[in-house]
Amino acid sequence: MSELLDLQLSPLGLRGIDALAPAIGNIVVDVGCGAGQSTLQLAERVGVGGRVIGIDIAAPLLDLARPRAVGLTQVSFLQADAQRLDLQDRIADGIFSRFGVMAFTDPVTAFANFQRILKPSGRLAFVCWRALEANELDLMPLQATGLEGMADLTPFSFADEGFLRTMLEAAGFDTITVQASEEKVSSGSLDDMATVLLRVGPLGRILRENPDLKTDAEPKLRAALAHHEEHRMVALRAATWIVTARPRI
Repeated sequence: MSELLDLQLSPLGLRGIDALAPAIGNIVVDVGCGAGQSTLQLAERVGVGGRVIGIDIAAPLLDLARPRAVGLTQVSFLQADAQRLDLQDRIADGIFSRFGVMAFTDPVTAFANFQRILKPSGRLAFVCWRALEANELDLMPLQATGLEGMADLTPFSFADEGFLRTMLEAAGFDTITVQASEEKVSSGSLDDMATVLLRVGPLGRILRENPDLKTDAEPKLRAALAHHEEHRMVALRAATWIVTARPRI
């Protein structure tokens, strides 16, 4: 399952890593690293002389991440609440996140902590979702199953560009860029996409919390995905922000 999700999210995360532009020897913190794919991608950029610290609050995801990093001496993982991350001041050249920063209860405090961890020359870069309405990847499954009204909008809490800029400024950042990005993403076949969408994202959350709804929802989702199938693959449009900022000196 994590491999299918990684296949879908990897191109979106790589755009954020490109924006961060980590260099050989850098120290980078990967916030909300999940099963570790983005941490490994960052490790390739910093090389054996650098260091990447993957942070996630979910122990089961870190249990998946650690075996993937065996032999990579520059990689370590830490189970922690990222918004209360207790790393030393001015240690990191970069802080990165692939969809790991939208659920903070107090985002200004969380990002102020990230600003504390960054070196004065460091950079923050993260990828977050734009509005639900702009994301076919999440909206279409909800509409197809008739469950749009039950969606948790927390993953889209950074949809407003003005809010993003104001929040980062309040947290002590400047040189802020917020770039819109859109591209189609896929986990592979119709079966693969159905597997992912039934378990993660807004529809996946509804079905995890209301498993009795799956029997009715699954055939509706599969029928809708069939309309997007080309060459035995299904791809749906994802709309994100790629955000970068530097600590205010």
